[in-house]
Amino acid sequence: MNHITVAGHLGADPEVRFTSSGQKVTTLRVGAKVRKGSKDDATIWWRVTVWGEAFDKIMPYFKKGSSIIAIGEMSKPEIFTDKDGKPQVSMNITAFHLSFSPFGRGDASSSSSSHGDTKEPEMAYSVQETAGQMDVVFSDEEMPF
Repeated sequence: MNHITVAGHLGADPEVRFTSSGQKVTTLRVGAKVRKGSKDDATIWWRVTVWGEAFDKIMPYFKKGSSIIAIGEMSKPEIFTDKDGKPQVSMNITAFHLSFSPFGRGDASSSSSSHGDTKEPEMAYSVQETAGQMDVVFSDEEMPF
């Protein structure tokens, strides 16, 4: 079973592209802190890929700095050389569940109320594949009817 949960903050606004066949692909850059000690914290950056339109209703609420939880399937890490010639590792996830994270909510709600932005809703959606069909699953509190 290949499932991974990553909780962190968005390093940039979601990026939407379309494949040559017209399929929608949304990419999220998520930074997750790794605690090494009292002073030595590091950040692991994850590229979270979302295929299709399953999360279109919550995607407008995700902005740079938003706290997020992504659950999905991890791909094999890719090693590349950056512009300075140093080896880097790219960590990739194909998400089937996205939700707002409860951590960091105090900062987001206070800054959003002072800037007039909308507050992040308490929503969680999952995508399940059944017989080749992708279905969106809502929590009981967020049923669309």
